[in-house]
Amino acid sequence: MLARVVTFAIDGVDPRPVWVEVDIRPGLPAFRIVGLADAAVREARERVRAAILNSRFEFPARRITANLAPAHLRKVGPGFDAALAVGLLAASGQCTGDALDRWAVFGELSLSGMLRPCRGVLAVAEGARRAGVRGLIVPSERAAEAALVEGVEVAAVADLRGVAAVLDGGDVPPPPPAPAPSAARVPGAEEPDLADVRGHELPLRALEIAAAGAHNLLLEGPPGSGKTMLARRLPGLLPPLTRAEAIEVTRIESVAGIGRGDGLAVRRPFRAPHHTISPAGLVGGGRPPAPGEATLAHHGVLFLDELSEFSRPALEALRQPIEDGEIAIVRGQQALRFPTRFALVAATNPCPCGFAGSERPCRCGEHELARHRRRLSGPLLDRIDLLVTVARPSAAALGRAPVTDSATVRQRVLAARERQQARLAATSAHTNAQLDARLLRAHVRPSGATRRALAQAYDRGDLSARGHDRVLRVARTIADLADRDAVQLDDVLHALALRTREAPGAELAA
Repeated sequence: MLARVVTFAIDGVDPRPVWVEVDIRPGLPAFRIVGLADAAVREARERVRAAILNSRFEFPARRITANLAPAHLRKVGPGFDAALAVGLLAASGQCTGDALDRWAVFGELSLSGMLRPCRGVLAVAEGARRAGVRGLIVPSERAAEAALVEGVEVAAVADLRGVAAVLDGGDVPPPPPAPAPSAARVPGAEEPDLADVRGHELPLRALEIAAAGAHNLLLEGPPGSGKTMLARRLPGLLPPLTRAEAIEVTRIESVAGIGRGDGLAVRRPFRAPHHTISPAGLVGGGRPPAPGEATLAHHGVLFLDELSEFSRPALEALRQPIEDGEIAIVRGQQALRFPTRFALVAATNPCPCGFAGSERPCRCGEHELARHRRRLSGPLLDRIDLLVTVARPSAAALGRAPVTDSATVRQRVLAARERQQARLAATSAHTNAQLDARLLRAHVRPSGATRRALAQAYDRGDLSARGHDRVLRVARTIADLADRDAVQLDDVLHALALRTREAPGAELAA
């Protein structure tokens, strides 16, 4: 007898429908799983056998073949356990197979027959909705996560007998109530505050611009000058996640196994990997390909402290994620795309000893300085919008009152983001950092004096063609913070100053 159960595989961060086909025929007792299954799926034979017997069902002593279709898609992880068990029960006539067209099943089985949570339940629920499946049976611990997806009936079951009861027409155990959409819009009160910062007027301004337009930021300065302290206060300035963004962040965290499974993500991600991370750990990869830190920072902040200590291959791998907002991973016959729409914030010392250009003498030789400069390639730095020097604050500045606080800056950032959203409502972009060439021409129309300032910077070699457009995007954000519709010359000069780390416009003044 043949039974067919719908479940889902996680392919990168996206769900793919999988049909579990179970065939039982006379012959020597055997249980075989085919369909490009990994070791965890092949081991499901023993888990399914024990779970069925311990749930007081009969395990058929016949020849059992389970096919996971489509056969070309690699099946990874224990999430197919419940579907395999249900297919076997339906094929042996121990539960009704009529409801299998209505319900998809996803979950890991313990030897006792209990359903254990697995990664990617939210992605599976989204896949069920797209595939037109009306219901989804998942472990109770992850039912609230699945219920975030509208249009799919979620059954929260605790064990294999509960799954069989739902398929036989019994009462559907409802999931816990999903959190209200507004829960994803409440910022965390425990974020570090800018009121802790003393001095640093220019870096604070750069931090505000980076938050308002989702721009990339590099902080360079001697050890202990406050670079890391500034960077870790950026999340407290960012606007709350929209519901669509929160669902996407929650889906990524669920697939990566770092989500709590009890509702939407509340805060934007802030990822700060160690400088020993590999290229695959930073941008994604491995076997099977898994999301990296760049994807885990999607819709949030990727903070790279001690940027010059990261390996050159890891940093160069960031070029495509920064530019395109996604990374393409190709491994053999498998090609995956991971979203990487993050704001990059990096901190670095000016030299190996850290004191070049400061009050303390630099102890580095020419060879060390050259090697330090080679760590950060020109193409990578060209993709960073704001390059800011963080000097050691004076003793007098340490005793002064704070320049500002996070609540004040955050209100200006929210107002600037609202202006951007209203202006870009009919486009695929959401922030100024996402403006492509066409949108940039439509929303930034520089005056003659502004074009001359940019041309002079370009002719001096201060800007590349990419840098020219990035300056205009930053200038658009500066104008939004000032509540101006048009970008003025001062906005462009300000953006140039924050990119070249020296005062522009001297030739214009002359």
